[in-house]
Amino acid sequence: MKVSDLVAAMEALAPPALAASWDNVGLLVGDPAAPLSRVLLAIDCTREVIAEAVAGGTGAALVAYHPVVFQPQKRFVAGSPAFEAARAGLSVYCPHTALDVAAGGTNDALADVLGMRNRSALRPVDAPEASLKLVTFVPEDNVDAVSRAVFAAGGGRIGQYTACSFRTSGTGTFFGEPGSSPVIGQAGRLEEAAEVRLEIVVPAATVGAIVKALRASHPYEEPAFDLVRLAGAPTGLGLGRVGAVDAAPAGVLVERIKHALRLEHVLVAGSLDREVTRAAVCAGSGGDLIGDALAAGAQLLLTGEVRHHDALRAASRGLVVVCTRHSVSERGALAHLAKRLSERLPGVFVAASALDQDPLAFA
Repeated sequence: MKVSDLVAAMEALAPPALAASWDNVGLLVGDPAAPLSRVLLAIDCTREVIAEAVAGGTGAALVAYHPVVFQPQKRFVAGSPAFEAARAGLSVYCPHTALDVAAGGTNDALADVLGMRNRSALRPVDAPEASLKLVTFVPEDNVDAVSRAVFAAGGGRIGQYTACSFRTSGTGTFFGEPGSSPVIGQAGRLEEAAEVRLEIVVPAATVGAIVKALRASHPYEEPAFDLVRLAGAPTGLGLGRVGAVDAAPAGVLVERIKHALRLEHVLVAGSLDREVTRAAVCAGSGGDLIGDALAAGAQLLLTGEVRHHDALRAASRGLVVVCTRHSVSERGALAHLAKRLSERLPGVFVAASALDQDPLAFA
């Protein structure tokens, strides 16, 4: 096995395209061609976790939920987690919000704590943009040649079908300025040409090669074309989860949460006597989803942390908020992820870190 196999497995479980636009996910440190025999899972890439990962010898890689490199870096120096991981020869893959949105990820693991049923995304998101539509105008005699060139460059695939296009006949007009050399008609006068409007879906990742193929195959000096962004269809995925739970006072659910997450204390805003039949969860920081939880009819929100005024707002509207600390709400997903990675990486030892822990503790 190689690190590239880990990358493929992680991208299948938590597609990077699901990540928030501001996030930095994927293989952030390392060599895809490096050998892989062990994978350690952690929330944060700390010095202690790095030392734990490399202690077992060569062939180790780390899956760190939070990005080891987040903002653009102007320095890469000793002491920074990314530098220390690279110096140790440790590859680091970071899924972050992609794992939050993905089925079976951090939010589903947190929903399992409450025994949530009939769950759905608390804030649904559309499928990420994956393709565009190329629209161009071609003389009738050249439409087949241009189509073939675009198809060969990767355009025209829809599901299990290739060479997909739509063609509409019409009339194009143009006026060639001095110095132009029109293929049809003459410069210096208004011309009309029988043309075909050609529409082809093209992958966003290869649009540069497709435009190059279009220009090379099109007979016109300056072919006219549009690239139209296609909105993704709803996926059913999104941020957080909301669903039904067994009816119980909030205080009973709090004790269940503490037991499942092995916590002695949690922070609670709102009444512990509030009857709860519908709950929401958001791993990490959930203040931005309080409005979504209220709109979805939840009586309780389980999350890692919220701001002071968000807690006040939620409690004033009857929503009980339970905060476990930020990374505690995310760490439960590591055991789920370890099992799923082991199934996809036969022969590779996969385990959650024993030294990864929340930086905050109750004293």
